[in-house]
Amino acid sequence: MNREDILNIEAKGCFDFFWNEANTDPTSPGFGLIRDNTAADTRDFASIASVGFGLSAIVIGIEREWITFEEGKKRVLGTMKTFWNHAEETEGFFYHFLDMNTAKKYEASYDCASIIDTSLFLNGALTVAEYFGGEIEALFEKIYKRVDWTKYYNEAQNQYFMGYNPETGGFGAWDMYAEQMMQYILGVASPTHGVPARIYDGFERSLVTYGDYTFYNSPGGPLFTHQFSHAWFDFRDVRDADGVDWFANSVAATLAQRQYAIDNPDGRVGYHANSWGVTACQGPNGYIAYGTPPYKEGIIPEGNDGTIAPAAAAGSIAFTPKESLDMMVYLYEKMPELWGRYGMRDAYNLEGETAWFADRVIGIDKGVTLLMIENYQTGLIWELYGRNHYVKKAAEMLGWERVNA
Repeated sequence: MNREDILNIEAKGCFDFFWNEANTDPTSPGFGLIRDNTAADTRDFASIASVGFGLSAIVIGIEREWITFEEGKKRVLGTMKTFWNHAEETEGFFYHFLDMNTAKKYEASYDCASIIDTSLFLNGALTVAEYFGGEIEALFEKIYKRVDWTKYYNEAQNQYFMGYNPETGGFGAWDMYAEQMMQYILGVASPTHGVPARIYDGFERSLVTYGDYTFYNSPGGPLFTHQFSHAWFDFRDVRDADGVDWFANSVAATLAQRQYAIDNPDGRVGYHANSWGVTACQGPNGYIAYGTPPYKEGIIPEGNDGTIAPAAAAGSIAFTPKESLDMMVYLYEKMPELWGRYGMRDAYNLEGETAWFADRVIGIDKGVTLLMIENYQTGLIWELYGRNHYVKKAAEMLGWERVNA
């Protein structure tokens, strides 16, 4: 099996998750909603972040001829109608989890609507708006213009709130670098309820060094924080007003994680040059945002118990193509237990007497893997997202300039 074949097997498995694990009942208020994960006890709730990745996945499926254009368009149009007409929202922001059948806030969901998960959904919606145009684009415009970003803006701190309650206002803060770069794009470009571009200056940039790599790290150090915004916006050769290269930053963060696995200071059984990468994933003790040092002073990470998430490396393939591909080949050849109908399962852990493999895949991990594989191979999602007029406006407002253009 050659390297490209393995890459394509994983990409097709990721797509199949989004295509198959959706509400496909055209009479249902939840048509188009996509499950958060494949565990047997989670069949009733959808993740809006999963839908965002899934909308983009449909474009990839059409271009790779896994589905027809008409099949994809029908699914996307119905999904967009669900989010305009039925999905429960507050000030235009959707809840993290929705009931698969009613599109109302899932009973076990968080207490407030989610700015980051809404942003992930909107990224997917914007992508399909660019691809299909017409009625789908019109629905995106209505959904996007309904979002009141000012409700999540803490003007005094010049930061986004983490959450918002209509009765008590905002709480928490996006005060450090993490996955929220997309929120600045979407928030400043809003034609109806935008936030000032200076919000981009409001979060703390904390440089850390591990071995030969110096980079801005996120709290706790999971790799998804260096991936998610990059799955849609092409940061290659982009510099902000301070000269920061966020693409190079993600490269360094990814290589630092791999080096940590090679160094293996805690003596983990599964760590080596072709078995590396931690992020938020399903571990033996539940869903945990695993990370690696160095950590910001005062940040207490959830730890690392030897669990490795394939999405950490595979979702970084645009940053570290050789290293990520080397790992995927190793996992394909050496760990057949890791592979299933949707490609690689969410995680594995080789500590203890018996190797542990996740019993599920998770939408956001499959999503970032698929989008980054596509961007690595063709640049499709980067091209669609980057040509949108709101994205272009936001980049200009934020002072992001593309060098060597």
